[in-house]
Amino acid sequence: MTTMTIQEVSRQSGLSEPTLRYYEDVGLLGPIARDGRSGHRRYGDGDLDAAQVLACLRAMGVGIEDMRTYQANRLIGRAAAGEQRDILLRHAARVDEQIATLCVHLDYLRVKAALWDARDRGDALAEADARAELESILPRLEETFR
Repeated sequence: MTTMTIQEVSRQSGLSEPTLRYYEDVGLLGPIARDGRSGHRRYGDGDLDAAQVLACLRAMGVGIEDMRTYQANRLIGRAAAGEQRDILLRHAARVDEQIATLCVHLDYLRVKAALWDARDRGDALAEADARAELESILPRLEETFR
């Protein structure tokens, strides 16, 4: 079995050392073995795998409780497959909503840039087109603030 320091696991997982310690404290990781002489954490391959899964979940905005459930279900295996699917699909729906909101924001930014570009060039026709396009985007933009 490979043993790694907290620094090595941090580098490989993308989680900071304080986050790794916190995840151990709240029961998402570990318990992590300790070096008998120094007391330093010694991570195994399974610990690294769990840390990498947590890093992915964290990057997707999954909260601690869902992480806890997800990690517990990983140990259960197939019997928990339905719950794992439901957790992931719930977060996928949230990400879909975020993407839709960002697309509206992106459309707004591009149209506003086109408007200012038209003004910079003194192109009244292009400015009028940008204003019209902006008017069509504003209701969708306002919806994202609700």
